[in-house]
Amino acid sequence: MNELKGLILSGGKGTRLRPITHTSAKQLVPVANKPVLFYGIEAMARAGIDEVGIIIAPETGDEVRAAAGDGSRFGIKITYILQDAPSGLAHAVLTAEAFLGDSPFVMYLGDNLLQGGIGDLVEAFKTSRPDALILLTPVSDPQSYGIAELDDAGAVLRLVEKPREPRSNLALVGVYMFTAKIHQAARAIEPSARGELEITDAIQHLVDSGLRVEPHIVQGWWKDTGQLEDMLAANRLVLDTIDADIAGELIESRVDGRVIVEAGARLERCTVRGPAIIGAGARLTDCYIGPYTAIGEDCTIEHAEVEHSILLAGATVRGLNGRMESSLLGRNVTIGRDTGQPRAYRFLVGDQSEIAIL
Repeated sequence: MNELKGLILSGGKGTRLRPITHTSAKQLVPVANKPVLFYGIEAMARAGIDEVGIIIAPETGDEVRAAAGDGSRFGIKITYILQDAPSGLAHAVLTAEAFLGDSPFVMYLGDNLLQGGIGDLVEAFKTSRPDALILLTPVSDPQSYGIAELDDAGAVLRLVEKPREPRSNLALVGVYMFTAKIHQAARAIEPSARGELEITDAIQHLVDSGLRVEPHIVQGWWKDTGQLEDMLAANRLVLDTIDADIAGELIESRVDGRVIVEAGARLERCTVRGPAIIGAGARLTDCYIGPYTAIGEDCTIEHAEVEHSILLAGATVRGLNGRMESSLLGRNVTIGRDTGQPRAYRFLVGDQSEIAIL
């Protein structure tokens, strides 16, 4: 088998994560202070894939380019491929055909996280040499996913995108491995009812053509970070893997458990209970930071309690007479409270916003 290339999809409008994605690509929203997109790039690099194409959209392409660069920081070479409209995953494959050529490749959805990376899966693909390898995981709501139906021997029988009456609970995880035969399959299918070229239809075409599609059940967790609850869940899962590292300044502050305080952060009279991460340049004063909280660089938190939340760079929380929890604050958001009774707050706030609680 020829050397594999990588294809990461970083287009799409991210409508399920608005208002955050009104001003930023959904793939650049951070999990544990790292853009989701970077986890996919790093997985490619660790699997030994040197050439990676990233599908970008006209609206957010420049932002993605600025964030990921030419790939040298990851030890790979990145080529950016413009997809004019989000017309389906199979359409993205066709858009990238000039880059992919005859090479087999790994396709990775840029807003997905997969525990353990893809190294073992790449090796399995190289060894067994199927025409396609698909990753599957059991889900409780199969109507929301592309679903694979297997026969008694474990072979793929049928794939359906978001079935009304699913015959299986095995959802397609956002990582696929293909030979160049997928290009012909993508050209052979018609747009679905929602006007998109579905990758499930293209894979079904491979199955119907007698080609070998090999299923692998995912061992470990997988997350599609398309909604607030998914982002918070992914943040929990990643923070559960961190080790303590205190590089910032602690003044009369207490840190319990696995906490990262990056260099340049300053904590005064604070308590932090991990797992949690405090970004570089953050300023925390007289506050409590609870488990599963990721505070981005240059954030300010004063006289407040924050738990199970994600704060993007430059966010400010001041004077909350109660605890903020299960929240996602965009870049440079400011939230403050003047008076009132204690209570709990939950926010999903886009970039450059200001909220005053009176």
